[in-house]
Amino acid sequence: MHFLSLPRPANTPSFGTKPVTSTPAIVDTTTLAAHDFDVDPRTGFMPPQPPLERLFSECIRYEVWEEVLDEAMKGGLKLADGDMEEEERNNNELWRKRVREMEILRINGLVQSEIMLRRAHHVLAWILHFYVHTTPTFDSAIHIPPSLTLPLLQVGRELQLPPVLTYSDDVLYNWAYDGDKGTDDDKDTSNDKGTSNDKDTINPNNLRILTSFTSTASESHFYLTSARIEIIGVRALKVMQLMMDELFVGDAIAVKRIARWLDALGGILGEMQAELNNMYSGCDPRVFYEEIRPWFNGVDVDRPWIFQGISLDPTLTIPTELSGPSAGQSSLIHALDLFLGLSTFSHSLHGTNSFLSRMQLYMPRHHRNFLIHLQRLQIPIHDHTTQHKTRYALHLLTAYNSCITSLKHFRDAHFVLVARYIIGPAARERGLKGAKGGEEEGEGEERLKGTGGTYLAQFLKNVRDSTKDAVIQIRGGGGGGGGGVGFPES
Repeated sequence: MHFLSLPRPANTPSFGTKPVTSTPAIVDTTTLAAHDFDVDPRTGFMPPQPPLERLFSECIRYEVWEEVLDEAMKGGLKLADGDMEEEERNNNELWRKRVREMEILRINGLVQSEIMLRRAHHVLAWILHFYVHTTPTFDSAIHIPPSLTLPLLQVGRELQLPPVLTYSDDVLYNWAYDGDKGTDDDKDTSNDKGTSNDKDTINPNNLRILTSFTSTASESHFYLTSARIEIIGVRALKVMQLMMDELFVGDAIAVKRIARWLDALGGILGEMQAELNNMYSGCDPRVFYEEIRPWFNGVDVDRPWIFQGISLDPTLTIPTELSGPSAGQSSLIHALDLFLGLSTFSHSLHGTNSFLSRMQLYMPRHHRNFLIHLQRLQIPIHDHTTQHKTRYALHLLTAYNSCITSLKHFRDAHFVLVARYIIGPAARERGLKGAKGGEEEGEGEERLKGTGGTYLAQFLKNVRDSTKDAVIQIRGGGGGGGGGVGFPES
């Protein structure tokens, strides 16, 4: 049986908890196949089955959490930093009062099921963000009540996740089939290029979102665009596996095949870019910046989050990782960087690699283990490209550089999207504040932070530059990049 279907072992290593004296029972996935890292060959980092939609179907006592989340989504809660009528403020407070008065529930009915724990983290983290961002702005700190603190931190302990919304809560585990037809199980579109959709893959055009802050079409489209990119990325993972098999063989025919797979990977990256550009068709930039994005924000240094009731569970500690969900938490993008050798170049960029490493703490722990395993393998695709000396060497180099260029184009598109949806609106907002005398000297694009907590523009430029630097220059061809390489005449 798949390890996720087995009972969870006791005393698993805990995220943000005090050490335990007993020896923890650890599920060691470092030597298992990719599937046992919860990476499915048909759906990649997305779950092969739709995520659990309600906890009460498994355990009725947790229905209160589901009801509170339902009320938040249907009750028209408003961001506290926006203009509100008195009735809207009262509505916010009535809902927050309901959260404070919830019974503190033990999570013992959840710990044997990874799937139920995921749903619990999803529900509680969404409640947390609704609660935090409806707290009146005149409050100097945001006090999280014990009814939310204890179960959220305890679930996070089991899953080794921080008690905050993550990319997996917003994208990976935030979907269901829209209607009866959810998969592509009636066809097999396989081909001889290794870029097929296998049977039973998720149909990316037939999904709906489970949870939303605004219930707007723009918000649904925002999450679904990321989900569709993840689904396209399944074929990238398959091609990476095929290249690893050929690297193991290492003969001239293998080199030729690796070049072909690199070409295929570049094409898949092009499809991911096209899907990213599809964001514009359904997500309004103004709605995103003003109505959706503020709900994602993690802890604000000016208004700390105080988790009340931690002392009631001596195994818990005060959480320190409280950034909001970020595209930097996508395991797919990290896997591509590791496979193509880009992590080597990001080490030279101040702060970039440390931020991406920190974002791995917000990933499902099995996906995090997959990336650790991938890193330990030290896949030599970049070095193999520079060192190979056969008549296929130039073809290999060209295919590698083309693949890197496709990844750079994807990141260029991401930068343009961020400029349109965040940097541009923020600049206009600063201009309005400046006209009213409210802009501080030194504020600008370089100081704008993303929901992950890093300075957004500079970080994206650094990542894009590190990708460009991975391009290998032919010796004597000029330019910088990742070093020069010469080739034999034949």
